[in-house]
Amino acid sequence: MTRSAPLAGDAGDVRFSPAASRCVMTQIVMPEHTNGTAGVMFGGVMMQWIDVCAGVAAMRHAGGSVVTASIDRLDFITPVHVGEVVVLQAQVNYVSRTSMEVGCRVETEEMATRRRRYTTKAYLTFVSLGPDHEPRPVPALELVTDDDRRRHAEAEHRRAERLRAAGRVRGATPQPKDGAS
Repeated sequence: MTRSAPLAGDAGDVRFSPAASRCVMTQIVMPEHTNGTAGVMFGGVMMQWIDVCAGVAAMRHAGGSVVTASIDRLDFITPVHVGEVVVLQAQVNYVSRTSMEVGCRVETEEMATRRRRYTTKAYLTFVSLGPDHEPRPVPALELVTDDDRRRHAEAEHRRAERLRAAGRVRGATPQPKDGAS
C-alpha cells in the first residue's frame, strides 16, 4: 500500500496508514546465530533482527531518522533453530507527538510446506529525530481496517501502562521494576 498524499502543513496534517509503514524481513538462522550444541537461536540475535525490522517500519512512518526508546514487551513463544527461515513483520500501531509504537511478529517458515510457526512477538517504542537530533513530530496514523483499530486500541492501553509505571501520569508514582515496594 502506498502512502496517502501529504496534505499541506506540518506533520500534524499528514496521515499514513499502518500498512504504509509495514516492513517484512527474512533471515536464515546460521550456526553463528545459535548457542552451539543445541542449535537454538540466541535471543539477543532475535532482538537485533526485531529492532532493525521495527526500526525500518518506524522510519517509513516518520519519514526519517528514529531511535529505539524502549522495548515494551518481548515474548519468545517457541525456540528457533539453526537452518530455519525467520520472517519478521513490523508496522506502526500507535503514534503520539514524537513517538510511535511498532509491533513486530516473528514466524518461521517451512519451505517445503510453506507452513508458518509463530515464534516471537515484540512491541517497541521509537522517537523520531530531526536533523538537529532532537525529537520531531510524526505524522498521524490513519486507521483503515478493523485490525488497525484493534491494534491501535491495544497499543494505547500499553502506552498508558508504560506511562503509569514510569510515574509520568499525573498523580502516579513510579512502580519498582523488581516488584519490591
